[in-house]
Amino acid sequence: MSTSERRSSVRTGVVWDAVAARLAGQPGHVRVVDIGGGTGGFAVRLAGQGHTVTVVDPSPDALAALDRRADEAGVADLVTGVQGDVADLEAHVEAGTADVVLCHGVLEVVPDPAAALRTIAGVLRPGGLLSLLVAQRHAAVVARAMAGHFQQALALLDDSPSPGQPTGRAGRRYTADEVAGLLTGAGFDLDSVHAVRVFADLVPGSLLDLEPGATAALVELERAVAGRAEYLPLATQVHVLATR
Repeated sequence: MSTSERRSSVRTGVVWDAVAARLAGQPGHVRVVDIGGGTGGFAVRLAGQGHTVTVVDPSPDALAALDRRADEAGVADLVTGVQGDVADLEAHVEAGTADVVLCHGVLEVVPDPAAALRTIAGVLRPGGLLSLLVAQRHAAVVARAMAGHFQQALALLDDSPSPGQPTGRAGRRYTADEVAGLLTGAGFDLDSVHAVRVFADLVPGSLLDLEPGATAALVELERAVAGRAEYLPLATQVHVLATR
């Protein structure tokens, strides 16, 4: 396994565990919509479990890679890629028909996060599940400061753009409380909150190459702290499961 593959397993393990555990309790296959799902990191794995997945992504190159990946995995009949984004989601997914929506790394760059969540709520069936993954502000402040970019760290302390305000090159970041407020305002009930990438971005890639068992141990550590509130401010990302 390459360093990039190892890092991917560390960075996505907590989120995948949470989503897979919830779907394991669903009878039969479910209809999943993956907004910004790109090349299908989650979509192909979910299709491999028998679920039908629609990936909505603005990149034609990513969707082409998704098609190849699904074909190679033997799940092309369960994965559909459509070019679009959350703004035109209702043109691709009928209202109230999705059992699960994945929205990972998307809310950072949309012009109006509250409106985006209301749109997502509209395509979910009552009781449907949203998996939301966003960049977390506190960790970004620490990362900038550790890199010596003290003015950038200072600017990020209370950086919560209003709807329509430019998000900057790196996108909008959130605190867990802000995410909770947005979800509640869009009609969602919060089920669980997870700290993601608490340590993963601090560990040199060379360590995962040189130390036998380092990747597995790091994944285990990330899983151990994912549900502990005291580590949430240190997480690069916040993952929330919420129901409509």
